Amino acid sequence: MKAIVLTGYGDVDCLELRDMPEPHPAAGELKVRVVAASINPIDWKLRRGDMKDFVPLKFPAILGRDVSGEVVEVGPGVTAFKVGDRVMGLVNAGYAEQVVSPVEAWARLPASLDLTDAAALPLVTLTGTQLVEEAVNPSPGDIVLVTGALGGVGRSAVHAAKLRGAKVWAGVRGKQKADAARLGADGVVALDDPADLDRLPMLDAIADTVGGSVVARLLTRVKPGGTLGSVVGEPPGAKEKGLKVHAMMAHPDGQRLARLGEDVAKGALVIPIGKRMPLADARAAQQLAERGGVGKVLLIP
Repeated sequence: MKAIVLTGYGDVDCLELRDMPEPHPAAGELKVRVVAASINPIDWKLRRGDMKDFVPLKFPAILGRDVSGEVVEVGPGVTAFKVGDRVMGLVNAGYAEQVVSPVEAWARLPASLDLTDAAALPLVTLTGTQLVEEAVNPSPGDIVLVTGALGGVGRSAVHAAKLRGAKVWAGVRGKQKADAARLGADGVVALDDPADLDRLPMLDAIADTVGGSVVARLLTRVKPGGTLGSVVGEPPGAKEKGLKVHAMMAHPDGQRLARLGEDVAKGALVIPIGKRMPLADARAAQQLAERGGVGKVLLIP
C-alpha cells in the first residue's frame, strides 16, 4: 500500500510517499480502506520532534490520527462491524491507503454524513468533547469560557458545554468575533482585547485549547475553587491560584464519536473543511495546515 512516512525529525521534506507493507487485523481489530485522513497539530509537532521526549517515534513512521473509510476486513471476535461499513476513527498511522485499529476506535457513519469529510471529525470532536465532559465537567448553569472557540476542538467544546446546560462564552481573537457569534454561545469575548475581557463575568471554569499567555491572563477571571481544563498542558500558576487543573489528551471512544457524527449530520456541530489534497501532496498539505486559518485539511489517498 501507499503511505506517507516520516523518515526523521525535521521539516516537511522528511515526509515521503512510499510503498509499505499492508496491515492485517488481529483479534478485536478492523482493517479499513482509507477514503480520507485529516491533518492535526499533533502531526507537525511529532514531525518537528517537539514531543520526542513524551512520544518517541521509530522511523520510518506513519503519522495521522484520524481517518474515514470503508471496512474491508474484520479481525477475530468482531461482531459490531461488517465488511462494507462506512466508518471514521481515532487511530494511528492514518496517512495511508489502509489502516488497522481496535474496534473501539471506530464509529459507523450516519447515512447523510459525507464519507470523505468525516475524516475531519474524530480527533477534534473527541478532544473538545472530552475536555468538557471529563476535564471541566460543568454543572447546569455554570459559566464556562472556551478559548480558541473557532477551532475544531473549540467548536466541539462549545457544543459539549451547551449540551451540559452551561452558560458558554466563546473566546476568540477580536477579528473573529463576528464568526464566533454564529457558534450559538451565550457570549463572545475577544481574548486579545483587555477592555473586552473586563466585561467577562467571573467564571466557574475555563476549557482551554490555546494555552500560553492567553490563558495566563484569564486565571484571575476564574472563581476561587473553579476549574481549568486544558488540552495543551497545565498552565503555570493555575494551581497556586486555588484552581482545580485537569490537563488531558483525547482517547478513542467509538460510541461517543458515533453520537458526535449524528450531531454533525444534523448540523448541530460544524467542523469547517479548508482543503482536500492528494495523499502524495502531504508536504504541502502540512505546510498549509500549520499556517492555520483554513479549516481542516484532508489527505485523499
